[in-house]
Amino acid sequence: MENIELKERFIDERTGIEYIKCGDYYLPNLVMPIRKNIRIGKYGRMRARFLKENKKAEYSIMLIDNTLQDHLIEVDRAANERYNLLMKQFAERENITEEFKANNQMEWVQKMNNIKNSVEEIILQELIYV
Repeated sequence: MENIELKERFIDERTGIEYIKCGDYYLPNLVMPIRKNIRIGKYGRMRARFLKENKKAEYSIMLIDNTLQDHLIEVDRAANERYNLLMKQFAERENITEEFKANNQMEWVQKMNNIKNSVEEIILQELIYV
């Protein structure tokens, strides 16, 4: 037989929080919901750092409400979609093709790096630092 200690419990009717008696004290039985181990990408981590350093109240509220991870995942997804779309559009506008890449690799790298920097700056301004 297992030795299970029965502890005195009660639920506060006003708040709905369950309390467990530990020694002489009643402690709230608070448990964080289990979250899936989802990796947050570059833009989600940048957003988290921005919120933590510049919008502390908003960061704290999302953390307490358990919505921070969902927010960061959504920002990361939206930023990656926007990145891919803008890279494609900017490359087409600059007439950068695979043929251009094969004929002039160094100029292709230079132009693609310029486009990448422009696209990342747009993403930072539109999605991360707002």
